[in-house]
Amino acid sequence: MEYIKQSINFTVKEPTVLSFGKFDGLHRGHELLMEYMAEKKRERKDLRAVIFTFDIPPREQVQNIQTQVLTTNQEKVKLFESIGVDYLIECPFTKEVMCMEPEAFIDKIVTSLNVKYMVVGTDFRFGHKRRGDYRMLEAYAKTYGYELKVVDKMQEEGRDISSTFVREEIAAGNMERANRLLGYEFFVEGKVLHGKKMGKSVLGIPTINLIPPEEKLLPLFGVYITITERQGKKYPGITNVGCKPTIEGKHPIGVETHLFDVSEDFYGEEVKIRFLSQVREERKFNNLEILKAQMERDIQFGRDYFETSQQNEFAGGKGRIPWN
Repeated sequence: MEYIKQSINFTVKEPTVLSFGKFDGLHRGHELLMEYMAEKKRERKDLRAVIFTFDIPPREQVQNIQTQVLTTNQEKVKLFESIGVDYLIECPFTKEVMCMEPEAFIDKIVTSLNVKYMVVGTDFRFGHKRRGDYRMLEAYAKTYGYELKVVDKMQEEGRDISSTFVREEIAAGNMERANRLLGYEFFVEGKVLHGKKMGKSVLGIPTINLIPPEEKLLPLFGVYITITERQGKKYPGITNVGCKPTIEGKHPIGVETHLFDVSEDFYGEEVKIRFLSQVREERKFNNLEILKAQMERDIQFGRDYFETSQQNEFAGGKGRIPWN
């Protein structure tokens, strides 16, 4: 996959099938768009699949609102690459782009990316003050020589699947429901850092620690059953998300994971932590002895979970779209 960023002067010479949007989370609704793109690629072998997105959520520029995201830009790159996208355009959301009239936006996109086919959802908006929509794309299709596929929103339990829906479930700690909406398990990635080693030295329970990016949305503070991926291997365990309220002093929001029966050194390595289910919410204990006893119960709960549950990959998970 070719990743084009930090420039509004993007070009793709090959004929393309295109979809554009924020794609935060790349959930099942987004995957439906990808499936239509893949279908068109199978029909026309010369087409290349292009995703057009912005480097920041537009509302950060328009409304000056800091937004927490389901997937960081780096995580989105990996997800799009894993499903077989040919080009990912990450356009800077500058004032020039923000003020671009919808007609001018269509002209730039179609001309620069040699678009022959577009796939969009019914809620897609673009251009200055969001005046452009799929109806405008339909009106200009003949003029610019592209075909357009408009996809209805996928629903779950009578509600449209959206990034907002997923964020609500993750913020509430409802990981099973969030994962159903995503089509894969929500994850946090990062480099394992040296902590104060209190888990091992004080509590006798070793952990690995990472500090997630500020823009990354985290689950409700608490303890979760997780799978940690490192160098192609998977390690079951439990993860605490929060600020360690029982430990004296001020602590940054962190993701701290105890891996079952693992003595390897992970420091300095990149890991992915996949969240499966919430064990309990975070709370402050009266002393470290009570905290340790609760952690031991959490660990046993996690072990029982993996022993009694069939942890299969989601049938609709990423990487299963047949592009060729």
